[in-house]
Amino acid sequence: MGFAGAVVVAMAVDALLGWPSWLFARIGHPVTWLGRLIGAIDAGWNRESDPTTFRRAAGVAGALVVIVLAVAIGWVLQFSLPSGWVQIVLVGILAWPLVALRSLHDHVAAVGAPLLAGDIAAAREAVSRIVGRDPAALDEAGIARAAIESLAENASDGIVAPVFWGALFGLPGILGYKAINTLDSMIGHRNERHEAFGWAAARIDDVANFIPARLTGFLFVLLAPRRSEALACMTRDARCHRSPNAGWPEAAMAGALGVRLSGPRIYHGSITNEPWLNEGARDPHAADIGEGLAVYRRAMLLLAGVLAILAFA
Repeated sequence: MGFAGAVVVAMAVDALLGWPSWLFARIGHPVTWLGRLIGAIDAGWNRESDPTTFRRAAGVAGALVVIVLAVAIGWVLQFSLPSGWVQIVLVGILAWPLVALRSLHDHVAAVGAPLLAGDIAAAREAVSRIVGRDPAALDEAGIARAAIESLAENASDGIVAPVFWGALFGLPGILGYKAINTLDSMIGHRNERHEAFGWAAARIDDVANFIPARLTGFLFVLLAPRRSEALACMTRDARCHRSPNAGWPEAAMAGALGVRLSGPRIYHGSITNEPWLNEGARDPHAADIGEGLAVYRRAMLLLAGVLAILAFA
């Protein structure tokens, strides 16, 4: 955990500043840079005329190119810095845009505020920015469910996982993880175009998130208002989720709030019959988004506190 202090710096800066819109307008964001590279590889290497085995091999090669390049850039940057605490602080500042602590909170809060005020249209518009399901088909419970699920899953993917790999390996770890996660979000889909080409991206992402997803779930359990329910729900229902990892933080959050999550939803006009997490509990409503955000804030503070102790120890 040699870089625990660096990720604490990154978390603190992001909590205070986020990623300012003026900065995004000027230079974009590291994830968008990775996205352009992945998009170019997908367009050039993922040819529908090629046989399935060749497309899978091309996807493996493409994923390795992106990940190795990201790790190499992180390694060069990190080891060109002065050693000691100067390096820790500078690594933390460079890692700052890769920890989406404030962005996640603000995007979910932007759903909760209009929903609590009864403005369903504004809440649907806000939730459409963070989930892929059809917002027009969502009522209050559906909007709240989508926001809470996004909060739980992205707490793992967007904060705990990059912090975990960054604490272990510094910039190479956090950049490598963001490359893996961006690959999965862009090409790791089970559709006709990406079933073969994105196979490696999805499998690598599953491995990279195995520990962070479970760690996120246990953080939620520890800080839950219904701790025993959260633990019971997580250990019982996490494996019911379609994802080998997302079920852990989502099930923990469902038990923590005493609501049911997941379940059937509509994507692009088609219903997907996902199993319920915490089946038998009530549907979530607008106030549960705020309670979920409170659990999230406490969990992230605990994570930062533990890392700070490790850094100074």
